[in-house]
Amino acid sequence: MTWKKICQWCVQHEAAQRGEEVEDAAQPVMRTPWARSESSISLTQILFGANIAVFLAMALASGSLIDFPGQITVNFGANVGPYTLTGEWWRLVSYMFLHAGLVHIAFNMWCLWDLGALCESLYGRWTYAAIYLLTGIGGGLGSIIWNPSAFTVGASGAIFGLAGALITSFYLGEFSLPRVAIQGTLRSLLFFAGFNLFFGGMFGGGIDNACHVGGLVSGLAFGAAIAKLAPHPEHGQRRVAIFVIAALFLAGCAFGLAHHYGVPLRLGRSPYRP
Repeated sequence: MTWKKICQWCVQHEAAQRGEEVEDAAQPVMRTPWARSESSISLTQILFGANIAVFLAMALASGSLIDFPGQITVNFGANVGPYTLTGEWWRLVSYMFLHAGLVHIAFNMWCLWDLGALCESLYGRWTYAAIYLLTGIGGGLGSIIWNPSAFTVGASGAIFGLAGALITSFYLGEFSLPRVAIQGTLRSLLFFAGFNLFFGGMFGGGIDNACHVGGLVSGLAFGAAIAKLAPHPEHGQRRVAIFVIAALFLAGCAFGLAHHYGVPLRLGRSPYRP
């Protein structure tokens, strides 16, 4: 069964149309369901600030703002297959907060600010945080699967994950937004994902499209699972179960990759690091 969110005002309005409520009944003043907030500082702002702080630290370490040397990104936690698979699993998270230079972080933070704010307002803070983290890990694993020797940095894997979750949620009708708003936003999300994947595949020699695909596919799966199994914020336990299963699946993929390359499972500093 698929549930749809119905706001309190809609319930009261329908009751009035059926004659079950007097015409002069008090009308509550409520925020729109897609504009709720849990604190004065949003998680999107926190993620934005964390990315900027790491970028400034990398700029100080490298002496440049435009382009960072590869070794600087590796030292700060880039996702590098040989290092990640041999014990430094934390790189699947740290790489999301690193960027290769000024243009890279400017584009990603622009996308994060827009998509993150929308996703946070619709899903709520903690569901949004779980989607961001797990789809970012999915993007990192996708990068290793496609090219285990390359190093990956950037928030775009998680950003594509947010786009994927929103695409399936809008398509499956999870949110009680006006149809016009849903259709317009869905078209924009599809264009964003399609155009950037096409551009990365055709013209972006330094763009890790495998990371984008990994994040997008993870987001599509999470958005569909939430829309079908736990569409309401009150379904907190169901959402926790979805993300626990997703985390176990991603861990299984990581261990499977290590086994595929004949690497013993371990946690700690990679023996391949100089």
